[in-house]
Amino acid sequence: MNTIANNVKARGAVRGPRESLIQTLWFEALGLAIVSLPFAHFSGLTVGDSLAMLFTLSIVVMVWAAVHNSAFDRIEQRLTGRLASDRPQRWRVVHVLSLEVSAIVVTWPLVVALTPLSWLEAFFAEIGLTLAYVAYGYLFHLSFDRLRPVKCEPGSAA
Repeated sequence: MNTIANNVKARGAVRGPRESLIQTLWFEALGLAIVSLPFAHFSGLTVGDSLAMLFTLSIVVMVWAAVHNSAFDRIEQRLTGRLASDRPQRWRVVHVLSLEVSAIVVTWPLVVALTPLSWLEAFFAEIGLTLAYVAYGYLFHLSFDRLRPVKCEPGSAA
């Protein structure tokens, strides 16, 4: 099948709720497993305390992402009349940067409260966590897409 036919076929194909849940749970579980040991080492926490703190941050960031994404989409639509799915590349960059920066602001006080780190140390820990999760997220989603590609259901093509 040629590229144009593949693109037309793929327009109506997205991950269903079950597959999205599987993807999210694997992302969070593997992320916690990968990051908790290095974070424990650098923060002075035990591995268990590191895991608990990172799990808490994970929940907070997931809730914050939902709030941020809804607000960003509404503001963008009000300002431009455009749907989020029609967002141009530069606005996608603004969107993701605003999410990451605002997530640091939201979770920074939690890192200070839940660790022995000072405000400055916690800030640098947040930057490190953000960079680690950006790299991990890219690799995870690339791998997930290869291992569990989106399937086109009959009749789902546009």
